Amino acid sequence: MKLIRKVKIINDLGLHTRPATCIAKILQDCKSAVTFQLRKEVVNAKSILSLLMLAASKHSQITVTIEGDDAKEYMEKVVNAFETGFGE
Repeated sequence: MKLIRKVKIINDLGLHTRPATCIAKILQDCKSAVTFQLRKEVVNAKSILSLLMLAASKHSQITVTIEGDDAKEYMEKVVNAFETGFGE
């Protein structure tokens, strides 16, 4: 199964270390391939450093792609994290 969704960064500091760590923790047991795309840059969403390399600021729209058997479960978790501003 392959799922693709766009999410918007709503927290003031963008995708900095704390949200990147939150995403990596959410995805640590995910068996699917997960990528985030911002502009032409595509990164492995399970890597904190890769997420930070996106340099995504507030209001940036990220395309989340999850491909694998557990895609639906993890897409819900990732989208929820973005919609709640990573608890900030």
